Amino acid sequence: MQDETDTEPTSGYWSWWPSWRPTSMSLLKSAEAKILACVQNDVWSRFVTLPNQNRTWTLKVTNKTSRKPTNQAAQTPLVMVHGFGGGVGLWIRNLDALSQSRPVYAFDLLGFGRSSRPSFPSDASSAEEQFVSSVEQWRQSLGLERMILLGHSLGGYLATSYTIQYPERVSHLILVDAWGFPERPQQQVQGSGGQGSEVKRVSPPRWVKAVVSVVSLFNPLAVIRAAGPWGPGLVNRFRPDFKRKFEDLFDDDTMTQYIYHCNAQNPSGEVGFKAMCESFGWAKRPMVQRVNLLPPSMPVTMLYGALSWVDSTTGNTVAQIRGKSPTSVILIEDASHHVYADQPEEFNRVVQNICNTVD
Repeated sequence: MQDETDTEPTSGYWSWWPSWRPTSMSLLKSAEAKILACVQNDVWSRFVTLPNQNRTWTLKVTNKTSRKPTNQAAQTPLVMVHGFGGGVGLWIRNLDALSQSRPVYAFDLLGFGRSSRPSFPSDASSAEEQFVSSVEQWRQSLGLERMILLGHSLGGYLATSYTIQYPERVSHLILVDAWGFPERPQQQVQGSGGQGSEVKRVSPPRWVKAVVSVVSLFNPLAVIRAAGPWGPGLVNRFRPDFKRKFEDLFDDDTMTQYIYHCNAQNPSGEVGFKAMCESFGWAKRPMVQRVNLLPPSMPVTMLYGALSWVDSTTGNTVAQIRGKSPTSVILIEDASHHVYADQPEEFNRVVQNICNTVD
């Protein structure tokens, strides 16, 4: 692995936008560096070059106080996959705690954060395969034999797809408020006489509704880019929760600036995500239809925030489909969709316990 320098795209349809949008890969790099400066353990950060020359921005965090670093290296690594519009910086509350006894890897998905931003096909299956293939190429490039694979939201969907294709590489699959699992419910005809208790779900937050309003016509985050110099303020307005989640670490707009710079770059991963969507909340290829393809022996843990807009009952559905296969569903109280940031201590405790069952 080499520490490669950032390069900015200088051609193509979107090449005129940087003069309008107050962003660049260098500003994203600076925002991320400020976040990662909070990590107390040793951080190895590099671009991992894939065979097709795409680059995956990667962190490896290890315990700097470990008396026997060789023992830690022998432990199965934990690999963390962020969700839609995210990046490695969002794991800041988790990296130190989870790397106490084993190496932790986090990377920016292809098309997101600081990783390469290639074109994605418009076909849902092909777009999913491009994501999954890049994860496998990344694993091969690093020489990881097996891993505990954790995915949040979109990352959970892709982690499941990866595990279906490469089960021999995954020791335990951890899904955190995973997107794209349930089938889209059929519209009920009024007065149909259907009976049964109604499950009350938390209404999607404003930012979700805002994204839904544009996703059918544009790429999901087009509004941030179209806002030009007003983009950072737009992120602060619609995602004030990110500032609150990390306010004890940063007393300024560090986290919302990071989110802005992650998502104001040329669209790539979000194009792939849009191809996989029927609408923002639903996948064209719901994962619940494929979880039966996971090996019966594969341990799966599904974590949900009790206050999340993601329906946790899907976890029970997955457990029913898998029958006697090891499947756990855990609800973390007082946590919304970003469970790892809302209740980091409980999240870290649960994940550490899961990792300890592996080795």
